[in-house]
Amino acid sequence: MPRVSDEHLAARRQQIMTAARACFLRNGFHSTSMQDVIAEAGLSVGAVYRYFRSKNDLVTAIAEEAIGALDELLREITRHDPPLPLAEALARVLTLVDRQSGPDGLLRIAIQVWAESLRDPVLAGFVREKYTGFRAYYVTLAGQARRSGELPPDADDEAVGAALFGLMPGYLLQRILTGSPDPESYLAGVRTLLGAARSAGGTGGHD
Repeated sequence: MPRVSDEHLAARRQQIMTAARACFLRNGFHSTSMQDVIAEAGLSVGAVYRYFRSKNDLVTAIAEEAIGALDELLREITRHDPPLPLAEALARVLTLVDRQSGPDGLLRIAIQVWAESLRDPVLAGFVREKYTGFRAYYVTLAGQARRSGELPPDADDEAVGAALFGLMPGYLLQRILTGSPDPESYLAGVRTLLGAARSAGGTGGHD
């Protein structure tokens, strides 16, 4: 029997994930069955189960895909030399988040993953690990900004990093659930907040 190439295996796996993503975006996790995915992919039951033993395996794989590009971008930003100003770093992240928040955007699935993780301990562990890692990138950005003088010298890197991290899911939720704000307006607000932080650091804060 001829050996199946790695390229063929990767393409078949991606075919299944693409089908599952379409089903999840259209009907949500709970209303999508493995049979739905199999029908969408146009493959046999055995072919699909060869790659994914359960719907949860598919959910995790798609979640990895959805956040993979964001992880790569944040790694690149934190290693930038010289360090980027905070507003520029956040603008780059926001550009990616906005691009992936449209009707077919992968980050729309992130919201479903958050909800599913509340009832699935395995998925909850996955989400906790990944989002703790994301937050660490923002803590690194906060430290870089503090050392460059962009933030007050007594700023708490962990606290600032957690607040910065919250800006991106906050934008994603608002954009998907309400259709606004637009990226430019949101970034203008972020720049105002960062400017206020610099002013507070330069004047010793408020009484």
